[in-house]
Amino acid sequence: MGEAIAIMRTDLTASDLRSAACRSEEVAQARRLLAIALVLEGVSRSQAAAQTGMDRQTLRDWAHRYNEAGIEGLRSRRSPGRAHSLTAPQKAELKALVTQGADPKRDGVVRWRCVDLQREIARRFAVEVHESTVGKWLHQLGLTRLQPRPFHPKRDLEKQETFKKTSTHC
Repeated sequence: MGEAIAIMRTDLTASDLRSAACRSEEVAQARRLLAIALVLEGVSRSQAAAQTGMDRQTLRDWAHRYNEAGIEGLRSRRSPGRAHSLTAPQKAELKALVTQGADPKRDGVVRWRCVDLQREIARRFAVEVHESTVGKWLHQLGLTRLQPRPFHPKRDLEKQETFKKTSTHC
C-alpha cells in the first residue's frame, strides 16, 4: 500500500477550514473541507473519510485538489453537458426553412410537421434526432407548432372571390 498524500498547503489551519466550511453555501464543499480539517488534526485518513461519508481514495483525490487549488479546488464542477446537435447557423437555416413554408413540388409536403422536419434535418445536416426534439427546437426558435391551414397548390384566388360574392349562404 502506498503512503498517504500529505496536505502541502499550510496557509490555513484546521480551525480555518472548519470556519470556511461553515461559510460555504455548497454542502459538498463543506464536507470536503471538514475531511481535510480532520486530516490536518492528525485523524487517520480512513477515519476522516468515514466520518465525512466518503471513501479513502476519494479523500485522497480531494487532498490532491486542495493542494493544487486550495479551498476553491474543493468546489463541485459543473459538467458542460452534451454538445448541441445543430450549430447556430444550422438552426437559423432551420428557422428560415420553417418560416418560408413548404413547397409541395420541392419538399413533397404541403406544410412542415415535426416528423417532416426530422427527415429534412437528417437529409440536410446528417443529424438524427427524435421528433420531440424538433418540437423543442421550434419552441426555442420562437416558432409555434400551430400552422396555417394548408392550401391547394392549384387554387384560383379569383374564382374563390367570385364564389364568395355570388354565394347565397347566410
